[in-house]
Amino acid sequence: MVRVARRLPRASLAVGVVAFVAGVLFATNASVFAAQDTSRPNDLRGLVAQETERLDTRNAEVEELRAEVAQLEEDTAVAPAAPSAAEALETGLEALTGPGVRVSLSDAPSGATSQNPDDLVVHQQDIQAVVNALWAGGADAVAIQGQRVVATTAVRCVGNVLLLHGRTYSPPYVVEAIGDVDELTQALEQDPVLEVYQQYVDAFGLGWSVQKRDEITLDAYTGTRTLSHASLLTDGDGPA
Repeated sequence: MVRVARRLPRASLAVGVVAFVAGVLFATNASVFAAQDTSRPNDLRGLVAQETERLDTRNAEVEELRAEVAQLEEDTAVAPAAPSAAEALETGLEALTGPGVRVSLSDAPSGATSQNPDDLVVHQQDIQAVVNALWAGGADAVAIQGQRVVATTAVRCVGNVLLLHGRTYSPPYVVEAIGDVDELTQALEQDPVLEVYQQYVDAFGLGWSVQKRDEITLDAYTGTRTLSHASLLTDGDGPA
């Protein structure tokens, strides 16, 4: 009897080769992503802390460059025009002391419960509502967590972490304003967004307090004043 060797069909052989190559690719991708996972934090707080540290490094570099510019201006006898007292006040470039109010907001206590976890934390719109009400009440200056609020200030929250001027803050959040105490207090009481916030204070125990102060000192703004903007491309712009 003549034995005939059994051969795999060409299709089966091709499938085997493809499966082998795919396995190698999956293993390579897994090792690459594993290396990336070890280089960056997986949790949100860790990522925010990492980015904050990177921003602090950039701010230090900016300060060094400002010092170089100041030295060049001094060497060339070119001095920028100093802002007027009104301009310095409006832009937050000077410290200010006077009567005002201190507003504190905080998350609900640990024992509070709700079907919606968002009911138990302070949101960026709550902090922004306080700032807007104080400006509407005639505030001469406003600060959040001791950071002077200026035209370029943006209030952003990630979870229950506040991002402000490149730094992170946890509750309680403190907003201070200098101005007529009675008018500031009235503006807070009449703000419609804060009226809703008060409902959550009553229902879930969110923190809220308004203190009248005979004297508050708000430090000057010391951050960058450079504006960044985007412009819309028109026909003819960009690479050909």
